[in-house]
Amino acid sequence: MSWFTDPLQFDFIVRALLAATAVGIVCSILGAYVVLRGMAFFGDALAHTILPGVVGAYLLGWPLALGALLMGILTALGIGALTERSSLKEDTAIGVLFAGLFALGVAMLSASGNYTVDLAHFLFGNLLGVTSSDLWTIAILGSIVLLTVFFFYKEFLVISFDPVLATTLRLPATFLRYLLLILIAITIVVALQVVGIALMLAMFVTPAATASILTRRLPTLMGIAAVIGAFSGVAGLYTSYYLNIASGPAVVLVASLIFVLVFLFAPERGYIWQKL
Repeated sequence: MSWFTDPLQFDFIVRALLAATAVGIVCSILGAYVVLRGMAFFGDALAHTILPGVVGAYLLGWPLALGALLMGILTALGIGALTERSSLKEDTAIGVLFAGLFALGVAMLSASGNYTVDLAHFLFGNLLGVTSSDLWTIAILGSIVLLTVFFFYKEFLVISFDPVLATTLRLPATFLRYLLLILIAITIVVALQVVGIALMLAMFVTPAATASILTRRLPTLMGIAAVIGAFSGVAGLYTSYYLNIASGPAVVLVASLIFVLVFLFAPERGYIWQKL
């Protein structure tokens, strides 16, 4: 068991494990709604559009989470309003904002001295650099997301599976849609340090997509996705430690490997099983 316990002698490894586990759980549970509602492109775009907020906070010496949170919520609300009231198709409107705001963030970052190194940290995360204050941020924001999902579980379930029923029941569909967008923005802030902007989509989609192959019941799907997300975080960190590769990509690679194995070999629903 020394291979498991040896890395734990380092405080930064313990903090990284806690962060990776928390992020894997939060992203995977909210990711169930992202997968069910076909919002993968939105999640990816929103992750990239927070870059100006992150860079602005970085250049001003503010906490990165604050800049990311403000920019993420504003962008989520902006995308929601634009796609709801504009004649543009949703993916077109999101694509325009995605490209423009991401380019603005890169342009802002180019004004700083360590452009290449800083951009790499923003894009691919810096899991081993998680501090105690980062852990508190992850814990607080992650708790907000999970509690909101818990209290609005039935409402989110209805608008995800049956929008007509939601209208019949007079649910505040617009409010719930914006609330879900804001939760995605907050979750992106939670995951920023662990996997970075470029790999954010994988933590939202891959564990939930894997779980969706194994079950069709939403509570079970969320539970399986959370286990896969947490395991991917821990296994990815150990892989990073022993193979000396970047931690963020290692976490995503583990999650992707699990998806491939489930896709191929899942009982009854797996590709190979169906071919037999």
